[in-house]
Amino acid sequence: MQSNDDLGRILVIIPTYNEIDNLDMITRRLRASVPEAHILVVDDNSPDGTGRRADELAAEDDHIHVLHRQGKEGLGAAYKAGFAWGLEQDYDVLVEFDADGSHQPEQLGRVLAALHDADMVKGSRWVPGGSVVNWPLHRELLSRGGSIYTRLMLGLPVRDITGGLNAFHADTLRAILNDPIDGQGYGIQRDLTWNAHKRGFRITEVPIEFIERTRGESKMSGDVVKEAMIRTTELGLRHRGQQLKDTVGRLRGGTEHAGEVAGRFVGAVSRAAGEAARTVRKNGPKGGAR
Repeated sequence: MQSNDDLGRILVIIPTYNEIDNLDMITRRLRASVPEAHILVVDDNSPDGTGRRADELAAEDDHIHVLHRQGKEGLGAAYKAGFAWGLEQDYDVLVEFDADGSHQPEQLGRVLAALHDADMVKGSRWVPGGSVVNWPLHRELLSRGGSIYTRLMLGLPVRDITGGLNAFHADTLRAILNDPIDGQGYGIQRDLTWNAHKRGFRITEVPIEFIERTRGESKMSGDVVKEAMIRTTELGLRHRGQQLKDTVGRLRGGTEHAGEVAGRFVGAVSRAAGEAARTVRKNGPKGGAR
């Protein structure tokens, strides 16, 4: 495997909320697997003492840092706070990572190695060689279906759009954070990938084995899935509407008539998006998967 020494300073960001049962395990494995990396625990004032334990670990290890937040504000907000901290501290590579062991620290080296030839790297369950462990069939179908739906709506050439193991060069992250980002839930993974693609950054997927957590409770819920579907539908209809508008403009030579036709279509698309959003909010899925 290619050495990661020339990647610069690496920061692995781990959002936590009630992860006291997993914190020691995940930090220990990360320090052993990628000893040059620093770890930032972003804790949302966990009632179970996760933040206090993170402070104890940081006091013992200068590669572990802690960012305390006032309360539970969502995964997207936690990652955005972690990104801001890491960029202010001039880290060269920033990584999103789960606290519960579903992302295996022993596979992080391969993800980082791929950054030598990419701007963003996604640990992917749905490319050849990727897999999930201990997931029921309905959850796998929901996760795969969510990525397929997002790919179709946004035209993204990525197989695992909703996956949460992502690595970025700092300059890439600075650029894509200038575009809209979901500040609450798991939609942040879609938005980071979408923004990177729109800006022409090279996105590489590296196969990983994703293992369902064995300790603690999942933060995923039906409401999170529902909101992600609504937002993806809105983004996709707007994107496809703009594509049609551009195509009509080219075919009609950019005439006023073409603009009117396209404008009416985009208006119809927007109304359809609103209706779809209302329908999903009322009748959306009850289960959840990442």
